[in-house]
Amino acid sequence: MGIVNTTPDSFSDGGKFLEHRSAVDHALRLVDEGADIIDVGGQSTRPGSDPVSLDEELRRVVPVVDELRRRLTVPISVDTSKAETARRAIAAGAQIINDVTSLRDDPAMLDVVADSDAGLVIMHMLGTPKTMQDNPTYGDVVAEVTAFLGERVEWLTSRGIAAERIAVDPGIGFGKRVEHNLRLLRELGPLGRLGRPILLGPSRKNLIGRVLNRPVDQRVFGTVGACVACFLRGAHILRVHDVAAARDAVLVAHAIEQAAGQP
Repeated sequence: MGIVNTTPDSFSDGGKFLEHRSAVDHALRLVDEGADIIDVGGQSTRPGSDPVSLDEELRRVVPVVDELRRRLTVPISVDTSKAETARRAIAAGAQIINDVTSLRDDPAMLDVVADSDAGLVIMHMLGTPKTMQDNPTYGDVVAEVTAFLGERVEWLTSRGIAAERIAVDPGIGFGKRVEHNLRLLRELGPLGRLGRPILLGPSRKNLIGRVLNRPVDQRVFGTVGACVACFLRGAHILRVHDVAAARDAVLVAHAIEQAAGQP
């Protein structure tokens, strides 16, 4: 999953793809690099970020989705927690809604998704992007995140959204300390037992910066290492900025795994 941030303040590439043309060109480039899904977002969810208005998010996202739908064959995902943005994005051709609040922020989101054929990504987050890194605390982060996502899957399916439409994301960097993130990435087994595809977004995150002591623009190799580790532990979708590097590394890891047991 290639990331297209049409925002001025995203933690890694804020402002680079704010304008319509640069966002579309970037998405096309990511597909050329091997992206299987394009994820378009019009609101930063970095720690400490403030929400944007509905009108501004619509202005940033919907025209990009509309053009990409006419130019791409890969699915388009929209990263939003606003029901009206999701509704208009689906009408413009988006096929997946990626909601970091797991449909807790906007009550109307349930009906928007239920009334469509769109896939849905639900994520674990403590608090809001503004507050999520204010002393996040867990007893057992793996058990608590897994339980939350399992409960959300049950709630969604009880309200008419088929389980087959849902993927789960433990929310790396969303209300977690570095040690929480590393444990979640290491122990994907419980999450896998929910029976839903696992999406992970370690790309250029603070945990990689802390492990390597590197700034955001020097975290590509660390991201690739995280992606390979996640793939080997059962991740199905990797949400990344650097598609070519992550894809090549995962393809080689997959080839090695496939060779196991061959004469």
